[in-house]
Amino acid sequence: MVNKLRFLVFTIIFVLIAEFPANTAIEPEFLKLTNNIWVKEKIKHLTLEEKIGQLIMIPAYPNQGEAHKNQIINLIKNHKPGGVLIMKGSAYETAAFINEIQKESVTPLLIAIDGETGLGFRMDSTVVYPTAQCLGAITNDSLLYSMGKDLGKQFKELGIHINFAPVADINTNPANPIINHRSFGENKKNVANKAWLLASGMQDEGIIAVAKHFPGHGDTKIDSHNSLPLMNHSKKRIETIEAFPFRYLSEKGILGIMSAHLHVQSFDSTKIPSSLSENVLKKYLREKIGFNGFLITDAMNMKGVTLPNGNAEVQALKAGNDMVEFVTDISKTIEAVKTAIINGEITQLDIENKCARVLALKNWAGLNNYAPTILNGITEKLNAPMYNVTLRNLIENSLTVLKNESTLPISELDTLKIANVSIGSSHTTAFQEMASNYTSTDDFILPKNATSEEINRLLVDLKTYDLVICGIHNIGLYPYRNYQTTSAQIEAVTKITSQNKTISVFFGNAYAIKIFEGMDQSKSLVLAYQDNKLTQELAAQLLFGAFDAKGKLPVTINATFKAGDGYSIKNSARLKYTIPEEVKINSILLNQKIDSIANLGIEKKAYPGCQVLVAKDGKVIFHKCYGFHTYKNLDSVVKENIYDWASVTKVTGPLPAIMKLVDEKKIDTSQPFSNYWPDFKDSNKKDIIFKDILAHQGRLQAWIPYWQSTLRNNGTLRAKVFKKQPTSRHTFRVSSNLYMNKKYQKFMFDEIKNSPLRNKKEYLYSGLCFYLFPSVISNVTGQNYQSYLKNEFYGPLGAHTITYNPYKLFPLGRIVPTENDDFFRKEQLQGFVHDEGAAMMGGISGNAGLFGTANDLAKLAQMYLQKGYYGGKQYISQNTIDEFTKIQFPNNKNRRGLGFDKPLIDNNKNELKDAYPAFDTSNNSYGHSGYTGTFFWNDPDNGLLYIFFSNRVYPTRNNSKLYDLNIRTAIHQSIYDCLRIGLN
Repeated sequence: MVNKLRFLVFTIIFVLIAEFPANTAIEPEFLKLTNNIWVKEKIKHLTLEEKIGQLIMIPAYPNQGEAHKNQIINLIKNHKPGGVLIMKGSAYETAAFINEIQKESVTPLLIAIDGETGLGFRMDSTVVYPTAQCLGAITNDSLLYSMGKDLGKQFKELGIHINFAPVADINTNPANPIINHRSFGENKKNVANKAWLLASGMQDEGIIAVAKHFPGHGDTKIDSHNSLPLMNHSKKRIETIEAFPFRYLSEKGILGIMSAHLHVQSFDSTKIPSSLSENVLKKYLREKIGFNGFLITDAMNMKGVTLPNGNAEVQALKAGNDMVEFVTDISKTIEAVKTAIINGEITQLDIENKCARVLALKNWAGLNNYAPTILNGITEKLNAPMYNVTLRNLIENSLTVLKNESTLPISELDTLKIANVSIGSSHTTAFQEMASNYTSTDDFILPKNATSEEINRLLVDLKTYDLVICGIHNIGLYPYRNYQTTSAQIEAVTKITSQNKTISVFFGNAYAIKIFEGMDQSKSLVLAYQDNKLTQELAAQLLFGAFDAKGKLPVTINATFKAGDGYSIKNSARLKYTIPEEVKINSILLNQKIDSIANLGIEKKAYPGCQVLVAKDGKVIFHKCYGFHTYKNLDSVVKENIYDWASVTKVTGPLPAIMKLVDEKKIDTSQPFSNYWPDFKDSNKKDIIFKDILAHQGRLQAWIPYWQSTLRNNGTLRAKVFKKQPTSRHTFRVSSNLYMNKKYQKFMFDEIKNSPLRNKKEYLYSGLCFYLFPSVISNVTGQNYQSYLKNEFYGPLGAHTITYNPYKLFPLGRIVPTENDDFFRKEQLQGFVHDEGAAMMGGISGNAGLFGTANDLAKLAQMYLQKGYYGGKQYISQNTIDEFTKIQFPNNKNRRGLGFDKPLIDNNKNELKDAYPAFDTSNNSYGHSGYTGTFFWNDPDNGLLYIFFSNRVYPTRNNSKLYDLNIRTAIHQSIYDCLRIGLN
């Protein structure tokens, strides 16, 4: 029994040692400077009042105009405070304000800010980083260090030295009215680790990090701004939980800690705030934990600490604080401290020692070599794109999948009719707009205070949908009034999730999910923590598999969703939409280069408008529109515009089908084409190999002007072939008011069959057999050609705008017009294919006829670039992609692949004006151009996709300025230039 008792004692001692390690706090670096010459010189010339003033930090509001600024300057001149806490203002006015007050201060001021989410926590025009709760979900902790580094650089740029962050409180009370989402969560180790990584990043950039609010504000029921909260935990509990992060931070070397206004009953039986308690600060924090760094109070204007006549500030300094913050009456405070010295409550030596510590801290922060902030371009510097990369990475890595019943990432887009419902917003959201980049969705808006009738009407509308995506918006950050949720929001979520297969995305505080009882009926649930544009955009991208889901819930919501929950989900290799810096390209330079060339084309009337899309490594980093649909300058070019792709059709219509059929061994390109087009068997083309046709060396003529064969001697169209109205025979619609006899297609095929062959087997671009490919594909598959493409490629890719004859599906205003045809169809072409031969095929051909958006072409092109894989599906085998995209007959000086165009032979030796496409593109690259002014190019060696769309044939094809100015190649090369230069 004695041995068992002895073992139990040893076990308890071991656990206590492990839980409460010996004092191993690191001596902060700034303390080594207390005997520095600069510090000594400063102290020597300070009066007692000025030494006391160095221990005081006053608030300032740069946005409150000249009168307030002059008031602060007078306080600085008259009372010499040690620091200023910056509250509200823009970046420029804050920097200018700091410069002016520093100029008036004999001893440089410590400038502080509550920058929990960065400068944006207190000022506009700057980056707002995620809330701590959101950061608490991140499993890649190095991102917190990167954020700390970013904050440090931004603060230094603005002239700020102290950040009152990180919040090191462990939020164990979901109803906490003031900490709550400002905490990294409820797990003490997660909180401690993330707080240190954030702090160390700032400190490595020369910024003083101040962790708050000691001994821990995470389990309180009252906001200390309003009254004094009670912490009614035992010392053991506080040491085990609340104080754990602060001990950890002390051991790691944090420079500062902020004392909280709490009544910690187990340390002080009298109702004294912990910020004024010697038991909490001197005996526990300083002596037991061993923290010897900078200690500052929370704001002294808070009702949780306010005492009359400056006594609170005196008590705070006596208790162990080095500085008192947010002092509203500096004169009264200085007099109160002087009185306390006279009364023996505090010694002058204590004041001098604290003053030396504050000055040493200033020295550490570089104030011994103070220089004013450079104001020129300050806002741009603080919003440098690289900061946005960090922000994106933080949000992306925080998104937490709390539930997933095999619905994420969303797949089989061709099988789904999707509704995207915004619950709580009054307008279409960024979440809905981003989701529409991936597939066709119908968007619905349900206001926060919707009536039951409105909800019921929505439910009726949603009954026809296979999948409903619910974005829940406008959730309050704090528990006040149930996070400001409404009964309408709750009712809508409950009814939609019970009726429809639903994916819910919650844009708000994690704790608020428990209010939505129907949320757990969702097939999938994603917690996004915040409700801003970037978070919404990234959440939509997560749903469609643009990147992995990695977040873990930092707090317990209820019995269903507990801290640590979160599904890890692999991405499905769909396009991601981001900024150039994410792939190490300077966005300013990229924009400047592309803008200048694209606008030159408009200025020189090479085209009325255009758009450029660039993707790198599966990430769309640039998509911009220029100019108008026509020279009337009425309709601006927008990303949703649909273009006539012209010959780009060759590699986006029949070619993917042919590649798939090669995979299925239904087509063999080494065999004669006549095997698949029997009509050639009794012609001069019976032995032409399929591969030769695809590589444009099948000895075929370049083209046949079919429409000219339909002309009478007087130049009018033969009535037997064309009618202005459809008839039972004239069913091939060629334009708005022109219909062709369906039997004439056979005549066109016969013209191809009977056309003479060239004498030599050499490269000559020919589209003749591409007219035949749709029929070949239909014959081989037993399916309608258009249906086959949509079912096998465009639908699953989510590329719903890729189509023939878009006038049947889309409003004409969305389709960019091409030529004013004054010789054949005699009209402005809009929604009808520009190519005459394709038009005579009823708009459905393999040589031309496809229309679509740049974004949808990017999906198909990216599938090629990813060796046939996209969105979780292998469309075409890697071997087949590799075969079709390589040069087939280099010995014949034929640069072509199978269907695909390739760079000129020895392209990189050419001048830019002679190169095709850019001379820096790799030999493995491929793509195609279109006569109407379209172009796309893939470079697998550089992971680069480039799309250029224009309607250069408007109003006439005789406009060759697109080629003369070398616009497409120049833009292409500029992308490579930016890629080579990188972020410099």
